Amino acid sequence: MPGWSPFIPQKIYQPYTEADRLRYIQKIILQKTIYFYSSDQSESGVLCKDALKLRLKHLKDKDDPMFCGCGPSVSIRLQACMFKFTSAWPGYRPWTKQIPTMDFKNPKGPITRIKLAKNIANCVRRFIEMMEKKPMEPDSDRRWKVGKQHIKVDDLVLVSLHHVSKGSWQPQLRLHR
Repeated sequence: MPGWSPFIPQKIYQPYTEADRLRYIQKIILQKTIYFYSSDQSESGVLCKDALKLRLKHLKDKDDPMFCGCGPSVSIRLQACMFKFTSAWPGYRPWTKQIPTMDFKNPKGPITRIKLAKNIANCVRRFIEMMEKKPMEPDSDRRWKVGKQHIKVDDLVLVSLHHVSKGSWQPQLRLHR
């Protein structure tokens, strides 16, 4: 789409062994991608800084329950070149963080899309805080460096969340600057 800022390049998570690929990907039904659409923007996604503060009044379907029938938590992955939430960010080692899938308020139930956006934004914030203290991998593209003088959580847009393996989801992020 014209005028969109670049996506953070990430590799889609894959288990290391053939047995794990069979157990965690091929023998399960991957869930549909979760999108974070805003009725207030011309671009897809929500600002991570707004998600952290739950300032998402324009988030579409914000009260829809997420992860119905799922276990108590999932992993978010950041994968160098998408987050148990697992993450691999260009220039950094893969990173994973567990998040709850349940809201234990009364009545107890699955978290909502708005709460999921906040949890993912918190994962991204934590990833940046941890990685800004570490050097990037040799020969990395410095454009993707994270930290106070580089890419911050305020610079990021959460676009979607992809089910990449049993219990693991990976966010799709793009720059907003």
